[in-house]
Amino acid sequence: MSPVSPPPFTTRPEISGTFGVVASTHWIASSVGMGILERGGNAFDAGTAAAFTLQVVEPHLNGPGGDTPIILRKAGSDTVEVICGQGPAPAGLSIEHCRSLGLDMVPGTGLLATCIPGSFDAFMLLLRDYGTMSVRDVLEAAIHYARNGYTMIDRIVTTIASVKDMMKDHWPSSAAIYLPNGDLPPVGQLFRNPKLADMYERVLREAESVGGDRVRQIEKARLVWSEGFVAAEIDRFCRTQDVMDSSGRRHRGVLNGADMAGWQASVEAPISYDYGRYTVCKPGPWSQGLVCLQQLALLSGFDLDGLDPAGPDFIHLQTECAKLAFADRDTFYGDPDFVDVPIDTLLSKAYNDERRKLVGQTASLELRPGSVPGFGGRLDARVAGTTGIDARSGAGEPTVGRHLETVSSDGMVQGDTVHFDIIDRHGNMISSTPSGGWLQSSPVIPELGFCLGTRAQMFWLDPSHPAGLMPGKRPRSTLTPTIALRDGKPYLAWGSPGGDQQDQWIPQLLLRHAHAGMNLQEAIDAPAWHSEHFPGSFWPRESRPGVLVVESRVPEASVKELRRRGHVVEVGGPWSEGRLTAASTDGTMLKAAANPRGMQGYAVGR
Repeated sequence: MSPVSPPPFTTRPEISGTFGVVASTHWIASSVGMGILERGGNAFDAGTAAAFTLQVVEPHLNGPGGDTPIILRKAGSDTVEVICGQGPAPAGLSIEHCRSLGLDMVPGTGLLATCIPGSFDAFMLLLRDYGTMSVRDVLEAAIHYARNGYTMIDRIVTTIASVKDMMKDHWPSSAAIYLPNGDLPPVGQLFRNPKLADMYERVLREAESVGGDRVRQIEKARLVWSEGFVAAEIDRFCRTQDVMDSSGRRHRGVLNGADMAGWQASVEAPISYDYGRYTVCKPGPWSQGLVCLQQLALLSGFDLDGLDPAGPDFIHLQTECAKLAFADRDTFYGDPDFVDVPIDTLLSKAYNDERRKLVGQTASLELRPGSVPGFGGRLDARVAGTTGIDARSGAGEPTVGRHLETVSSDGMVQGDTVHFDIIDRHGNMISSTPSGGWLQSSPVIPELGFCLGTRAQMFWLDPSHPAGLMPGKRPRSTLTPTIALRDGKPYLAWGSPGGDQQDQWIPQLLLRHAHAGMNLQEAIDAPAWHSEHFPGSFWPRESRPGVLVVESRVPEASVKELRRRGHVVEVGGPWSEGRLTAASTDGTMLKAAANPRGMQGYAVGR
């Protein structure tokens, strides 16, 4: 029998009410979203305003030059929908171009790894087709905080410190904003980004120049972004700047104005899996969302009811199923506009019955993807410590420290993505995970006040691989918001920042909620873990076979037993895993919860 953990507790109450709930990774964004609801806006208006605010107050985690998937359900609709805000590779970014530069991987920083920025157009599409408010309504909070300042928290300062030398030596436009007077900005003082405020104020002025019609203003804002001054400045910067990146060399970007003008966000159907009472919905295989569904398909064959959610059996089963699912991720997933992904097979009973036989009593130390004739590509991995690669700060999402979510001695959490979940009194619900365009990933474009994303580092330079680089193709993103129905009715929206770890922590919340009866806050606060067994999605794509990182709150007896089973267990800080937020509805009562780790995320509602 598994050792029994202490009874569940919460660091804060699970929020409940009937008017509306907002949960996000920053208290200011949660308050902004709730303010929109109070002013009569719906969940989609609130989500748009919260998203633009997060770009300002968490610049180390996301920005206007980044990307986002959005999953939503409109009140009264029978369907869940996905808005794809993941921009594709520019026309000039190809395997041949990278090879001509002597590269065997797309760099993790700089301009070469830039895809078409997707967040702005995605949220404007959301506002136009699902919201009710104006461009001014959803931008004014972001403009206010960029112009007048927000509190500089220690996590931002630490991230700036990690790339301080890069900014000073190679990215002077970033140093001009993030190293005022040549030094780190003080923790606890107001920090301003007037260039970013100027950019959004100009977008707003040009949008409102077409008159008072809400939809016309939104369409004008989209045009200003993709064909106006924003696109022109991005084009000029990429054409004229040779930028130092993680390869140790300088490269120019290939993103140009034609790329910007030729792309718009789109709406598509989600993929889903029925897990007991729950129908779990995710973005398609251009994200890693399918890997969560594959874990659930494997776990559906085990009896998890009654297992201690911090016990060795529970952790072992989820970890071993995750290893199998992530091996399939790196073998089969890619942009479905370019490659066929065998989704039905990967979620089928027959396939998972066979794969489940690989889950034994001991930890696997191998990468074991499945076999689907006619599909997939070679799974490649660089074992940590054997590549000779300097995984310098700023590469990919793990910017500070070895693990994607790193906690220092003072409890500070690092990560490079944000998240929010919102449900309003009408029953509209939305979950989104904006990311990219981080201050530590690429130099600031001086006239715009923001930097570009580096999502193209997730492509393989292998034309035969489903996630191989091609112009116009979406990279296989780690971003993966989630909505679940319960007994066929809209129920839960949730997600987390954390790169490859997102779809380890996301199923953990559902499993603790569904099998252990924990409420949302209990499920978030419970001791958590992640595997580093499979190849990372970000430069330099290292794997650490068998490594299982657990919070120190996982019982010592569980850790001992997991080690006996062959897991290479590393014990992290007590509050070091994940940044989950969640919101739920039973048709009347609304509930929400947010991660206490890092003392930044909050849920609000009434």
